[in-house]
Amino acid sequence: MMRLINPPGRYIDQVARNTIAYVLAGGKGTRLGNLTRVRAKPATPFGGKYRIIDFTLSNCINSGIRRIGVMTQYNAIGLVQHIQRTWSHLVSEMGEFVNLLPAHLGTSNSWYTGTADAIWQNIKMLEMANTEYVLILAGDHVYSMDYLPMIQAHVDRGADVSIGCVEVPQRLGHQFGVIQSDHEGNITQFVEKPSDPSPYAQPSGNVLASMGIYVFSKKVLLELLEADHSDENSSHDFGHDILPKALSSHKLVTYHYVDEDGQPGYWRDVGTIESYYDASMDLVTAMPRLNLYDANWPIWTYQEHLPPVKLSHDSCGQHALAQDSLISAGCVFVGSQISRSLCCYNVRVEAGSEVHQSILLPDVHVGSNCSIHHAIIDEGCEIPDNTEIGEDVELDAQRFAITENGVVVVTREHLEQL
Repeated sequence: MMRLINPPGRYIDQVARNTIAYVLAGGKGTRLGNLTRVRAKPATPFGGKYRIIDFTLSNCINSGIRRIGVMTQYNAIGLVQHIQRTWSHLVSEMGEFVNLLPAHLGTSNSWYTGTADAIWQNIKMLEMANTEYVLILAGDHVYSMDYLPMIQAHVDRGADVSIGCVEVPQRLGHQFGVIQSDHEGNITQFVEKPSDPSPYAQPSGNVLASMGIYVFSKKVLLELLEADHSDENSSHDFGHDILPKALSSHKLVTYHYVDEDGQPGYWRDVGTIESYYDASMDLVTAMPRLNLYDANWPIWTYQEHLPPVKLSHDSCGQHALAQDSLISAGCVFVGSQISRSLCCYNVRVEAGSEVHQSILLPDVHVGSNCSIHHAIIDEGCEIPDNTEIGEDVELDAQRFAITENGVVVVTREHLEQL
């Protein structure tokens, strides 16, 4: 079924225009390790030419939701620059905006202490907004989703809060808010990141996980934020505090995110090195479930004007070869081989080098006769000639960061210490 950028008029008029979205993009992103040492997690490159936050913001725009506030906090400079460059085209005279909302030491006289506190500190903006519904989103997830059917379902069911959810394997349940509901989809229990998710297993053996997508009726959200702000024992977080407490007094319902075949939709929390790597490798498969080529649901971003990709032979006549890979603009491969890899823009790989099942972030330069396997090379890295990465686990652990699953992460700081 083809999805349209402009859904039926009743959605645009009655739902989208009555909705304001808030994107939570201020977390430290510590689980991404060195990749977020100097950048906000939502600003991390993904998919070659994009930043992670582009997926959430594109979902909003494609859904017709054009009033958006983005909460920023840690390492926000690069994220702010990217949003200003990408999303400045909205027409303010038409009431459209993507507003940056940094922690400003205003209402709470402190930095954002939790996801709910981030909304609370901007409560005046919410109170003044001419809106009936509030869509709260995370800025660090990768997926393509039309939010309008979820908001419409919220209206039709007379819900106070709707939570987007998807089934995930039980072994991953400790990473998410886990939901239990009755046969009508009314939520009966919400547990944030349980250490043992097995009691909450579905008949399928999976657990029902929150996607971090919430639809609130505005009046309800204001009431819940007021009560939470007054609670000295609260951590001021939606998952830990707001939602579990609201179960006793409000109607909370599930919204199952499924694809056109009725199967769980593609949605990834790329908050760890392994999940970031796996989601990136998903894109180099022959038929990736996350479709970057859907003209009716484009992923918007900013990119410099760069020359085309160039593959050329080296001085010995060895031709460059790239297969089963995503390669972005400005890349140059000279007598080198790239396979099952993802190269962001302005990557150069010199003669005799091989890159396999790896992610090269922007402005990476790989020298001659290098071998790079199962690795993430951070932005701006200069890999010296004759370097081997991903071949010797013990050696890699001494020089770089390496995950339990053997993904090697290389940063400029690592290379400076060699």
